[in-house]
Amino acid sequence: MAAGGSQPALRAFGTQMRRYRNRANVIQESIATATNTSVSFVSLVETGKRACKRRFAEIVDEMRQASGQLVELWDDLYRDGSPVPSWFVDWATVEGEAAELLTWQPVVVPGLLQTEDYARALLPTEEALANRIKRQAILLRDDPAPTPIVALLGRAVLTYCAGGVATQRAQLDHLIDMAARPNVLIQVVPYERTAVGTGGACVLATMPDRSEIAYLDTTTRGITTDAREDIAGLSRALMLLRAEALPESMSLDLIKQVQEDLE
Repeated sequence: MAAGGSQPALRAFGTQMRRYRNRANVIQESIATATNTSVSFVSLVETGKRACKRRFAEIVDEMRQASGQLVELWDDLYRDGSPVPSWFVDWATVEGEAAELLTWQPVVVPGLLQTEDYARALLPTEEALANRIKRQAILLRDDPAPTPIVALLGRAVLTYCAGGVATQRAQLDHLIDMAARPNVLIQVVPYERTAVGTGGACVLATMPDRSEIAYLDTTTRGITTDAREDIAGLSRALMLLRAEALPESMSLDLIKQVQEDLE
């Protein structure tokens, strides 16, 4: 196995986990309970999309009667002393499989609601742009049903002119159009009420099994986590932000007013 936690190495580890689980007739729910994680986390590890701690590998090894082989694989994965970060995960996969999404964005429009021109002004390459536009399909698809999303926007989002005033006007038009869809709810949080959201942008994904995974924006990278203490703190912050947000109708009126005032 390649050292240093490459994605192929993670997939190899996950495949081996899955084989031993099937052989021992152990279900994912049992693994999640024993390791104090979620079923979605176990699934992500098995598909090579998430790293795990050594203690997780030890517990799974014992439950699946792997005779130490899973632990050996884990040690091999981390052999060079540069373990896969705990935040490693394919967020696009989580997003695509989520039963619902709740996002807080204090400065820019959420990626799933951006127009192509707006996104192009923010992203470094056309490849990144294409990937972002592709991700938006989860809100527009017919089968399976489109993903429900609640987007909480800071007041500053409405006037942050990425790409210029014309691009921003078109972006605000797009927000209004998207809000007409039954699976999209957009609410604006006024300036004076955003103290609880100063920690930065975030997304909370609720999975079909009702487990939750979060994505947190930082200056250097995004962090994905399903740690219970992280989820608890984030859930509380989002609850407070949603309580302080303007109702949908008032939010849309404000968006229209700001659009008219843009110069």
